[in-house]
Amino acid sequence: MQTHFSVDQLESPTIREMDAVLRKCVHCGFCLSACPTYSLLGDERDSPRGRIYLIKDMLETDGQSLPQVRPHVDKCLSCLACTSVCPSGVDYGHYVDYARAYVDEKAPRSALDTLIRRILSKTIPNPGLFRLSLLAGRLGKPFAGLFGKKLGALLKMAPGNLPPAESLGAPGVYPADGERVKRVALLAGCAQQVLRPAINAATIRLLNRLGCEVVISASAGCCGALVHHMGKAGEARAFAAANIDAWMREVEGSGLDAIIVNASGCGTEVKDYGHLLKDDTEMAEKAATISALTQDVSEVIVDLSWPSNTKAESISVAYHDPCSLLHGQKISAGPRALLKAAGFEIREIPGQHFCCGSAGTYNLLQDDLASQLKDRRQAAVRKTSADVLATGNVGCQVQLQDGLDMPVVHTVELLDWASGGPKPAGL
Repeated sequence: MQTHFSVDQLESPTIREMDAVLRKCVHCGFCLSACPTYSLLGDERDSPRGRIYLIKDMLETDGQSLPQVRPHVDKCLSCLACTSVCPSGVDYGHYVDYARAYVDEKAPRSALDTLIRRILSKTIPNPGLFRLSLLAGRLGKPFAGLFGKKLGALLKMAPGNLPPAESLGAPGVYPADGERVKRVALLAGCAQQVLRPAINAATIRLLNRLGCEVVISASAGCCGALVHHMGKAGEARAFAAANIDAWMREVEGSGLDAIIVNASGCGTEVKDYGHLLKDDTEMAEKAATISALTQDVSEVIVDLSWPSNTKAESISVAYHDPCSLLHGQKISAGPRALLKAAGFEIREIPGQHFCCGSAGTYNLLQDDLASQLKDRRQAAVRKTSADVLATGNVGCQVQLQDGLDMPVVHTVELLDWASGGPKPAGL
């Protein structure tokens, strides 16, 4: 693709990087068939190729077309399905993230949009505030119709019940059962602690059983993905820096063999810290170290010795690939192999690459499109006639459970159960 950035514009390292991204695009259109929003809307402006053109024009003209571009950037899920089919290796993920930050900086949103995004960016990354906001939302849910469409949609998403907090998952050191083979840090996350605390508890039990000492740092918090995909790159870097400092203290102290993330959306973000902070002279090297140490929980379990005495009940499992794991981290076979090794029957869901519509805060900010994507994905899940749906990302889990008449659990909950842990709730 030809670009027309001025000499002055190309003085910016970021613009030079975006220019290199654009020049890789050969207009082939393979991304169109992979894109969830294009499949629903049929508008090329809501496809990766279309957004690439729109963003290019916006950047080349120093933002003159920004009002026309923003709605189409906002509709992007960042599912990265386009990157899995692109023959040219276009780095669409970093490209659209830069566009979001550009839009957020250059064009103030309406007062209501600004308020909603501020509420989300301040509450969800903080487990205490998030729990309080969900409790308040539950009280306001019957009156959702009085708050207008956008605020009403947020209230409708509030869950009817919240699970009790788990003691297993608090900051601390959880020793390995028997001989220690690895020492790992676990990112406890933010929303997951409130919505599905059983995931961290199952992860710790399972890793301990497999010989891992698990460390949860009190100084590590939200990964920053949520605010990053809302265009708040500065806030994302601040979250990243805090986590990097916390984990580097462990690396330089007792050492770490890996940093484990059991929410794939967070894992994709942490694995990208090296890029996010590449221009920070103080943090770049440490960020690259942390990114290199980071693994999805399924990756580290694959490397460990799976016990031969697992006793999984004879149930069928439909496995849903989170976009951030399938496309963002290119991990697909590992979780299936682990479930199969544990004794479960795997059933494939038609349309493996399609997003469920969760995508961080997407189902809150673009609720109409997210609902259509959820309905389509749930219809595909039902075709499997499986006993349970398993996935590797809490956002997908919460999104797909709503309206689905089968339990939706995290992969580690099934693996923990099969190797001696408690039965997952709902089974």
